[in-house]
Amino acid sequence: MSGKDAATEVPLDEIDRRIITELTRDGRMSVTQVAENVHISRAHAYSRIARLTGDGVLTRFTALVDPIKAGLKSSAYVTLKLKQDSWRELRDQLGAIPEVHHIALVGGDFDVILLVRAVDNIDLRRVIFDQLQSMPGVLDTQTFLVFEDVDTR
Repeated sequence: MSGKDAATEVPLDEIDRRIITELTRDGRMSVTQVAENVHISRAHAYSRIARLTGDGVLTRFTALVDPIKAGLKSSAYVTLKLKQDSWRELRDQLGAIPEVHHIALVGGDFDVILLVRAVDNIDLRRVIFDQLQSMPGVLDTQTFLVFEDVDTR
């Protein structure tokens, strides 16, 4: 991450928050449109967006993909219990698996939760049994199939 350390909170005012809301709603929105929606000048919007990016508040601009239309018809949340000291090593390995779309280190009855998207249940089974469960450091997995996705952003 460029700019400030990831653990450093960046002070945001109401204009920053409105810009973030607009770009979260549509990351392809032009700076001119952001400025118009937030009621500030284009130059002001441009400098705010540059600062938010430089400070690491805005980390990247991306597209939201409908998984079903993209051919990923099988999704699951998979929880992992890990050996105590294996997180840092496993984090990079998990991130290298194309079917793993989100990784979160959590507290509770398990250590990590993953969102896994696959072309079908056979592919999902392959990822879970052949890749996740075979990783050194993974003690246990639990799989929760997703029947329907609702994106609230």
